[in-house]
Amino acid sequence: MLIERVFVFAERRGDEFRKSTFELLTHARSAWDGVSELGAVMVGGDPESAATELGTGGPDSVVSLETPSGESAGNETIATLLADWMVETKVDMLVFGNTPLARAVAPRIAERAEAAFVADCTGVVWDGGAPTFLRPVYGSKLLAQMSVREGQSVVVTIRPNALGVKEVSASSPSVVRWTGEVPENRVRVVETVAAGGSRVSLQEAEMIVSGGRGLGGPDGFACLEELADALGAAVGASRVAVDSGWIDESHQVGQTGKAVSPNLYVACGISGAIQHFAGMSSSRVIVAINKDTEAPIFEKADYLVVGDLYKVVPALTEEIKRILRES
Repeated sequence: MLIERVFVFAERRGDEFRKSTFELLTHARSAWDGVSELGAVMVGGDPESAATELGTGGPDSVVSLETPSGESAGNETIATLLADWMVETKVDMLVFGNTPLARAVAPRIAERAEAAFVADCTGVVWDGGAPTFLRPVYGSKLLAQMSVREGQSVVVTIRPNALGVKEVSASSPSVVRWTGEVPENRVRVVETVAAGGSRVSLQEAEMIVSGGRGLGGPDGFACLEELADALGAAVGASRVAVDSGWIDESHQVGQTGKAVSPNLYVACGISGAIQHFAGMSSSRVIVAINKDTEAPIFEKADYLVVGDLYKVVPALTEEIKRILRES
């Protein structure tokens, strides 16, 4: 089908818009030919001030969806507002970064709006206004190509870092406010508590330092955190490390954790089981540090370091700090 009206959900993390918002906007503006209107849609907030920031991504418009009472919106409210607005304004394609919020609301939106739903894409091939969505399947062993039938709107989630932020000309988007009805019996947000500290979000990180069984215990993550801080990277973990209680589950990468697409993935003491590889296979460069020369991760990695991670990682950290001091 031909897609003409595309809107990117402008998601915030705290007071700032997520990096994936600009990744999707700039990629759509630069690579998706045939789109007649590219917009950003947000739930709540001040659209006038947001338009200045979001304008760097090149949208034609910024739409703010608002509740009648102006209350903070929970997942149920966000899904209802976006679905009703999507149907009323005849949006062809609504795009999300594949974040925890998107995974909670995007399927609900697709069901309520009677739209198609494509999840966790790593690429979009655009041909004359008709997109083909690419997504890993069967533990990332295959890449499925998916399209939508004629006249069908679609809700899509795209893995952060999969497309990259492009250089585009800034715009001066128009601002639209839209007020919708929400269910009377709904979950209301009382308080939002941020978790994860100041370190970069795992899914949006351009670099990730990850640890597994080879760390031997929770103290090993202190070593990895020093390397991550030197690189400006996020800290990840295998399922074994999480199940052992060495680190919080929010750090888990893999089939049952988070799927990531960083420019650099440093796997420390990780054997490389297929379940873990499924979550990080789209990393652009993989560095494996392991003293086991038979570790499966070595078959997938671009750079192999055979050695004791407790000797290799501190030496690598100090060398990176030295280079940064002298640069």
